[in-house]
Amino acid sequence: MQHRRLGKSAIYVSDIWLTEEIFGRWMKTKDRDAIILATKVCGPSHGWIKGSQRAGMTALDRHNIRRAVEASLTRLQTDYIDLYQTHWPDHGTDFDETMETLDELVREGYVRIVGCSNEDAWGLMKSIETSNRLGTVRYQTIQNNFSLNNRRFEDALSKICDREGVSLIPYSPLGGGVLSGKYQGGSFPEGARFSAYANKGGRHTVMTQRFINEKTLAATARYMEIAKQAGMSPVTLATAWSKQHSFVASTIVGASRFDQLADILAAADLVLPDDVMKACDKVSREILYPMG
Repeated sequence: MQHRRLGKSAIYVSDIWLTEEIFGRWMKTKDRDAIILATKVCGPSHGWIKGSQRAGMTALDRHNIRRAVEASLTRLQTDYIDLYQTHWPDHGTDFDETMETLDELVREGYVRIVGCSNEDAWGLMKSIETSNRLGTVRYQTIQNNFSLNNRRFEDALSKICDREGVSLIPYSPLGGGVLSGKYQGGSFPEGARFSAYANKGGRHTVMTQRFINEKTLAATARYMEIAKQAGMSPVTLATAWSKQHSFVASTIVGASRFDQLADILAAADLVLPDDVMKACDKVSREILYPMG
């Protein structure tokens, strides 16, 4: 099968979804050492996530991190996590406590390395400064939104990554599926994420409007033309672009149907030529910050 040619697999799950239990069962039939397993401990999340496993309290303090990692190891049916990430910043908890607790998990063998997710520039530098001062483990990765339609990461975080040796693992390289072109012309395909979100109200509607708006659709139309001229699908272009940066280690991809994998996997070994990268940069300059 085509997907097996990629060799060692990196699997990204989270303690706030059902994926830990699903992959825990799946991994029982696999070679654990052949899998790079990443999961998260949930921070405040703007109040979006109020997990019953923490009685509605999500924080990056010692108590919650300890409870979270124990629960994750149980659900995943494993005795260690390769990459453990703090999910959403928690600037209200003492940074010393967060980093010291993560350091304990590494020294005790429960976790190999640590990273953060959805962090801002101040929070990342504060965490690095704290680790340097205390002599604890440092964040080695950051998992943030980064795509042709959302290049905010390059404003400040990319320089921190390059200078401090932190690697970005971008999520949503297709801009929530928008860069595939499936929402062009006002289309909301059945089964697509934003087709379900659009009329839900609250944060779901806000999120839909952030990902699908006049600017994102205009930019996507131009990226689709660039992809056509380069002889590839828009999905392949967007995926290849997301990993072709000095500060990026690996790109997180996902698919809701098996037949979507071909265009994604076509980007695995693809290096976009300079003229294609420059054409994409031109669109970004002319349609600034499509997602705000």
